[in-house]
Amino acid sequence: MRDKRLGVSGPVVSALGFGCMALTDVRAAADVVPRALDHGVTLFDTADYYGQGASETALGTALSRGLRDRAVIATKTGIVHRPKAPPAVTGRPDALRAACEGSLRRLRTDRLDLYLLARVDRTVPVEESVGAMTELVAAGKVRHIGLCEAAPATLRRAGTTGRIAVLQSEYALWERHVEDHILGTCAELGIGFVACRPLGLGLLTDAAVDPATLPPADWRRRDPRFEPANLPHNTRLADGLRRLAAAHRTTAARLALAWLADKGVVPVVGMRREEHLRENAAALSTRLTPDQLAALDALFEPGSARGERYPPPLLDLIDQHGS
Repeated sequence: MRDKRLGVSGPVVSALGFGCMALTDVRAAADVVPRALDHGVTLFDTADYYGQGASETALGTALSRGLRDRAVIATKTGIVHRPKAPPAVTGRPDALRAACEGSLRRLRTDRLDLYLLARVDRTVPVEESVGAMTELVAAGKVRHIGLCEAAPATLRRAGTTGRIAVLQSEYALWERHVEDHILGTCAELGIGFVACRPLGLGLLTDAAVDPATLPPADWRRRDPRFEPANLPHNTRLADGLRRLAAAHRTTAARLALAWLADKGVVPVVGMRREEHLRENAAALSTRLTPDQLAALDALFEPGSARGERYPPPLLDLIDQHGS
């Protein structure tokens, strides 16, 4: 596994990150986290709202067994679950300070390597949110800070208050909106980029996804790109990727991740099985030829996926100003 520095000032991490959204069981984490480290994966991406803290607890427990110094912990905050309403967003300085203490406690660590504001709070100037996070850096509780799903103008404003090391946003073969202005702004400002949902929630792999067979709580049952009006079109795109992968004697996931690696970003993927760890780690050592890159770009033109990225209430939380 290759290592990569995130941006100009960010941490050095593995070129592939481990997404911990579904990692909420302590025993499962104790099994898979050491194996991920053995495969060279050092970046673990979690959030205080994943499983309402259960993901941080599971990851922290696994790393507490002599593994903490081998890992780079990235955790997010700022999204608040509400039992009978869509999630809310908070970027208030007092809320961020309190959230940091909770994450430190659950992760069983004295510092967060990367602390990300999951969504920009429109009711709070981003300079105030970043100012509070910068204070956490000065206090030694956080090493680097970043934002998620932030527009270029917001990144520029945030940088007037603190050093933004990382931006995390969705980026995948079929979701390329960041290519318009966001990646260029990150490069200009020296900000590293972490790509979430790089495999299209499983659709950009060799495994076909049938929403009817998914568990009731599976996120994809609510994702617009898996709705009956959109799924057939999106499945045809994925089928094209699978045919291209088969022609080159590789897998769809390996092509999708290698394409992102060629863009210079760090994808974050959920990995629970040994074969997924091996497969995804190998993808980051795959070098695509110019012909392969051209074929992928032709198959997945910008805007090729059908359906919004999130359901309306969650889409409304994404920072669009200046994008």
